[in-house]
Amino acid sequence: MRSLPNPKAFDWYEGNISKNFIKHAVTVQEAEEIFYNKPLIIVDDASHSSQEIRLYAFGKTKVNRMLFTAFTIRNNKLRIISIRDMKRK
Repeated sequence: MRSLPNPKAFDWYEGNISKNFIKHAVTVQEAEEIFYNKPLIIVDDASHSSQEIRLYAFGKTKVNRMLFTAFTIRNNKLRIISIRDMKRK
């Protein structure tokens, strides 16, 4: 498991904020919550890491919504690429 920057800071691209809400109904607050709750599982996304290291995170919000996210770490900040409800797959 990778270690995350502490304290955790987020770097949001405006286009991803609206895309994730429109497509998956996930707010910025929910996306950030999973990085503070346990359990949090983080794994490498080797197939999308040719330009930069990409990671997957599986976690839950304060209201136990189970979310999956693809993200990277840039300048010691977490940059969410995509976030959606976790599926069995």
